[in-house]
Amino acid sequence: MRLLGPIGRWIDDRLGLSPAVQHTLLHPIPRANAGRKGWMYIFGAATLVAFVVQVVTGVALATKYIPAPGHAHQSLLLINDTRLGALLRGMHFWSASAMVLLVFLHMARTFLTGSYKFPREMNWITGGFLLGLTLAMAATGQLLRWDQDGVWTVVVWAKFADRVPLIGEHVARFFLGGDTVGGLTLTRFFAFHVFVFPALMFILIGVHLYLVAYHGISEPPQPGKRVERGTYRAHYAGLLERGRPYFPDGTWREAVVAAALVAVVVVLALVIGPVGPGPAPDPTDVAAVPKPDWFFLWYYTLVWLKPPRFETLVMVYFPLGVGVLLFLIPLLARGGERSARRRPWAIAAVGATVLVWGVLTGYGVSSYWVPDFDSPPIAPAALGIPPGPAADGARVFHERGCQYCHAVRGQGGRYGPDLTRVTRRMSPEETTHRIVAGIRDMPAYRALPVAEVEALLAFFQAAAERGR
Repeated sequence: MRLLGPIGRWIDDRLGLSPAVQHTLLHPIPRANAGRKGWMYIFGAATLVAFVVQVVTGVALATKYIPAPGHAHQSLLLINDTRLGALLRGMHFWSASAMVLLVFLHMARTFLTGSYKFPREMNWITGGFLLGLTLAMAATGQLLRWDQDGVWTVVVWAKFADRVPLIGEHVARFFLGGDTVGGLTLTRFFAFHVFVFPALMFILIGVHLYLVAYHGISEPPQPGKRVERGTYRAHYAGLLERGRPYFPDGTWREAVVAAALVAVVVVLALVIGPVGPGPAPDPTDVAAVPKPDWFFLWYYTLVWLKPPRFETLVMVYFPLGVGVLLFLIPLLARGGERSARRRPWAIAAVGATVLVWGVLTGYGVSSYWVPDFDSPPIAPAALGIPPGPAADGARVFHERGCQYCHAVRGQGGRYGPDLTRVTRRMSPEETTHRIVAGIRDMPAYRALPVAEVEALLAFFQAAAERGR
């Protein structure tokens, strides 16, 4: 402030900013954090930068967005056509994606380095609440697009909430504002997304940063160096005596990462653009299969692939159990080894989580369990099938909806088995019985004319012969 001249000195004298700024920027950090290992500690600051981008772009978008069912979808289309509107929406979405990714990376680093141990247990717990709020922001933001995916996804979430014992029905009605998705749902989600959740995040971020400053940044762990609650504070004070100032030794990395993050978000917004909105919501489309944004694709896959008898376990108790476990971690392991080399179970836990998340997300992207209602009719000529019964079978295969769930020569859905070589697995009699009687999720086509069944058999035979 003193560099700004008389006005700066007057402001500094009245507000007393210099001591606070100097304490924040010049407080010491362990020497190891200022070295090469300091790159492990940039995820927290990067997450904060992503949040700031979210707030700035969100405020700009809120000036144009109309949170009403008859106008929300159209207002987003108008924002996309407005100068810089698509850029702002793209930055809002991609910074949200970055924030979700970075908060998980930050927690993974904290877990692997044992930074949640004494005396930083509350750092981890406040971080857990911030993780929950980040996911809540992502979930409520999808409905604000007011398209098919957004509206029907909220219907699915409400079904999940309804399964919570004792209070499920009240929770679902609270978020929906009634029994179904409507105008009150949209305005309620808008209020949570724009006012309630950001306000809570500002408060928790302030508490989290205060705890980081109060307890200090955890030093990189060393194998064999255990956290002993009786001696750790004195040990850490010794590290600070030989430490380095936070500015510039610790801040330059965070500045580099912040600039890189903003640049990546802008590039993604320019090259890929914003997500949606998709088709306007149609309450009569009961065949809609909503797909959430990528943050929840793993859970979407898990819900689809679960055995029916495990519905309540996966929908309710699994996420609640994960949340409880996250909060118990610092309370159950407050001391001991911090180095991941001495905690191989920690590496295994993070590795298994990343592997399961990646596999489930990959399946969620393909969504093979969803019938492909947009699959175009198979052109017999493209498969080398001449006019005749086999060509008629290709037409029946599409018109009767078989192609929605089954593929032949790469065309069709993947919900059911590929039928390109079905004649090599089953006899004509077995295939006919399967068509007429059905099996599990496949309906029975008992009313299918004999001529159409024979045409289907001819089509399968021709596709198998030309697939050799």
